Amino acid sequence: MSKHNQNICDSKFFEALYNTYAKEIRRFLFYKTQDIDKSEDILQDVFIKLWENCNKVDPNKVKSYIYSIANNMFLNDIKHQKVVQNYRKHNGNDSTNESPEFIMLEKEFMEKLESTIDNLPEKQREVFLMNRIEKMKYKEIALHLDISVKAVEKRMHQALVVMRKEIGDV
Repeated sequence: MSKHNQNICDSKFFEALYNTYAKEIRRFLFYKTQDIDKSEDILQDVFIKLWENCNKVDPNKVKSYIYSIANNMFLNDIKHQKVVQNYRKHNGNDSTNESPEFIMLEKEFMEKLESTIDNLPEKQREVFLMNRIEKMKYKEIALHLDISVKAVEKRMHQALVVMRKEIGDV
């Protein structure tokens, strides 16, 4: 498919992109999620995000863009699942001694935390989640993203600055 001088916002070109990449993105997501429904949902979200940003994406870089989006959405889903699991673990069927006010504040904090992470710039969010959720070391992240350790450190620092500004010490 020749992508030169094409506009992703053109519905026929967009459909051609979908037909070209959807199957391999679905396979990539299924490999990561091991859940066909979840991989299909994320796939649809990836192409929705591509459509929403069609004027900003270089047609020659669309493949790497959609893979990055797919991976970030997968990481966001993992993060969300861990937050839900931790919440259930701490607030499950056990009767706790926590006051309703404490439980409400904790819930509000978790919502603010998720929202703040979701609103981080994509590169910062990716590094933050890989380090804090997947427990990857900076060197591993650098190898995975094919960037320098210094770049990982800078992205993490910027993410932490935003997190501290929005919700206090992380």
